[in-house]
Amino acid sequence: MSNGPLPHTPPNGNPGTIQSLIGDALRETNELARKEIALFRTEMASNVRSLFIGLACFVGAAVFAVVALLVLVDALVKWLATIVGSEWLSALIVGGVLLVLAVGMALWGRSAMSLQTLAPTRTTRQVRQDARALSERVS
Repeated sequence: MSNGPLPHTPPNGNPGTIQSLIGDALRETNELARKEIALFRTEMASNVRSLFIGLACFVGAAVFAVVALLVLVDALVKWLATIVGSEWLSALIVGGVLLVLAVGMALWGRSAMSLQTLAPTRTTRQVRQDARALSERVS
């Protein structure tokens, strides 16, 4: 009870030998692998292109953000000058406040990046517990 010819039937209608079937399977596997690699390369090229476009957009956004901050700081200095009556004093006040903010952020960043903060404390604790449990089982 057959549903049609075998997958590999030569023109004469007889099924192929085991060697020819294995050879066909290897050739088809090789061809499939080549096609998969070509698809992978095409997909990766597209992904890398998208990554570079995204990165360029981030760089452009950063440039515009810096320019916008400079304009806003200038506006803040001019506004404060109307209150204190001196542009140099308002520039000194705004610059001082921004300097204090920068120093505070730098110190906070330094503490966040300390070696003690980067140490894998939970992993170390878990490894010690595992070692203790193993030594108790062995003894």
